[in-house]
Amino acid sequence: MAIIEYRPLGPSGLVVSTVGLGCNNFGRPGTATETQAGTDAVIHAAIDAGVTLFDTADIYGGERGLSETLMGNALKGRRGDVVLATKFGMDMAGVNGPDWGARASRRYVRLAVEASLRRLKTDWIDLYQLHAIDRVTPMEETLSVLDDLIAEGKVRYIGHSNLTGWQIADAEYRATLSGHPKFVSAQNEYSLLVRDAEREVLPAVNEYGLGFLPYFPLYNGLFTGKFSRAGGPADSRIMFLRRHLLDAAPWDTIERYQAFCAERGVSLLAATFAWLLAQPGLTSVIAGATKPEQIVQNAEAATAWAPTEEEVAEISAMFTDPR
Repeated sequence: MAIIEYRPLGPSGLVVSTVGLGCNNFGRPGTATETQAGTDAVIHAAIDAGVTLFDTADIYGGERGLSETLMGNALKGRRGDVVLATKFGMDMAGVNGPDWGARASRRYVRLAVEASLRRLKTDWIDLYQLHAIDRVTPMEETLSVLDDLIAEGKVRYIGHSNLTGWQIADAEYRATLSGHPKFVSAQNEYSLLVRDAEREVLPAVNEYGLGFLPYFPLYNGLFTGKFSRAGGPADSRIMFLRRHLLDAAPWDTIERYQAFCAERGVSLLAATFAWLLAQPGLTSVIAGATKPEQIVQNAEAATAWAPTEEEVAEISAMFTDPR
């Protein structure tokens, strides 16, 4: 079994596995984890493999809240083995009552956290993340209610997702002025094919010492090594929901990357994990899975290769202008 590595999550007391489990597939129609049994199998395999970071959101699942519900059932008796992260702030279509677009307000956050705690069947959330910026509610109000939740023991640390570089800096500034706890992590899209975060988000993350948690780090599974120009697994996220990503992928560059990996005797998946984990500030690669064997593959890939600085730079250069 692979020996998973662990890293501190930003300026917090949380230490998490460098391969995390993205839980947006739990309860998603057409997948093996649509059911409770399928979710149980993946979660238990992840814990057994040493994965500790489980990242979900109240909006995930075929119906809102379903991912959290399935996870709450699956984690019975094993809650203490994991760092449980969830998110609030997206449109729950009335599940948490009317929100009038103020989904980071004191009123709404109270409703959202209690609903998540019930579905997850837990007394606390290790990392509670603002899923998207609320353009109605002042950041000071959001920080204030999150401060209260930390004081009450319902939330241990707070993070954010999808903020821009200046919004990350602004949140840090407002927390400093108000004396409220600061965000300890940032979650934004980042992969070999989506490098936008390098312009402003990653510099802000590193300036303030936040832990960075990329979502879609394998570009919806494209870098698992299971895809080619012709296609891939029929039940995969790309083939099932996002075939356009496969069709538009820069295959000339990807095939050069495959040759680079083959020369070094390393898999595409392992090289991609290694490149991601070499980026400054990156704490954990959050990868989704619908089958237990995928968990094992990810865990093994995360420690399979230690590239030199030159090799990391060569991969980066290969995808600077991949088309």
